[in-house]
Amino acid sequence: MQLVPELESGGVERGTVEIAAALLAAGHRPIVVSGGGRMVAELEALGVRHITLPIGKKSLWTLRHVRTLRRLFVAQGVDIVHLRSRMPAWVGWLAWRRMDPATRPRLITTVHGPYSVNAYSAVMLRGERVIAVSEMIVDYIRRNYPWVGMANVRRIYRGVDPVAFPAGYRPDAAWLAAWEAQFPQTRDRWVLTLPGRITRWKGQLDLLDIVTRLKAAGVPVHGLIVGGAHPRKRRFLSELEQAIAQRGLAGDITLVGQRSDLREIMAISDVVLSLSTDPEAFGRVSLEALTLGRPVLGYAHGGVGEQLSAMYPSGAIPLGDVSAAVKILRQWHGQGAPAVPAERPFTLQAMQDQTLAVYEALWRSPRMEG
Repeated sequence: MQLVPELESGGVERGTVEIAAALLAAGHRPIVVSGGGRMVAELEALGVRHITLPIGKKSLWTLRHVRTLRRLFVAQGVDIVHLRSRMPAWVGWLAWRRMDPATRPRLITTVHGPYSVNAYSAVMLRGERVIAVSEMIVDYIRRNYPWVGMANVRRIYRGVDPVAFPAGYRPDAAWLAAWEAQFPQTRDRWVLTLPGRITRWKGQLDLLDIVTRLKAAGVPVHGLIVGGAHPRKRRFLSELEQAIAQRGLAGDITLVGQRSDLREIMAISDVVLSLSTDPEAFGRVSLEALTLGRPVLGYAHGGVGEQLSAMYPSGAIPLGDVSAAVKILRQWHGQGAPAVPAERPFTLQAMQDQTLAVYEALWRSPRMEG
């Protein structure tokens, strides 16, 4: 049984569905408990049981579901409980800890990001096994939670399905025609794409600097910013739009907004950028681009730095070094970017196999008292 706040969208939610699918394929009986959302239909179409319970709201009132969850553990004959987010983890852990240690489910948590370091976040380290999604997260656990037994931490990178993101993929003619009709300004331009929601730390202002300098150097560049703005980020969106206008880049940068066809957009891009100033715990989008075989240029920190080190070291630049980015991009425009190697070390299958192996090993391991 996996516990998440909701199944609306996002990397945690996607991983929950992917693990449920792998469990089902292996002959197990996966269950997901969440507050619901768009991805429930996808989960149920696979044949996975979903139980709707509002365990994601950050409120003490949410703890009223502890008894309900404990009863579910028993009624559903749950062998493994997997906690993937802090509020559901509190409900799940409180339900689990009052059960008989000799018969209760085994407990796994996944640390998906560098949460604020406090007692609220510490619940994510309470699993009998703790999955970390990158070496960055392993280091985060080691530095901030010295009481955690590191022998119980397992690093399992997130993964991308190379069938869904095939190397050399090109969109079909209908998509290309629709794209050119909507965004004719990208035709015959050298396209740089920065995916990510509109928020300051995702690096959109750095992209403006890069495009300004490349344009001054005579590169026929066009920048795409692909991602939506949360209502709370409207002020930064306005700042970004003003900066584009002030720099005279209205014809050189397009705010595409939230899109469901990012795969296609990245496939027609000359380079995909990762300019997050805060380290990404993993960075799924940059991996999707590399899996497609598209060159990626990114700040070499966090999970993206780990991906670039393993798959595309020529695309790694120091954090915040716009000058290095411009130098490399000028070279790539003139000479062509280095090809992305064929090896795919971060695959969905590897993530699924490694996660199920953790389940199996924990289930077979001796139980601790208390």
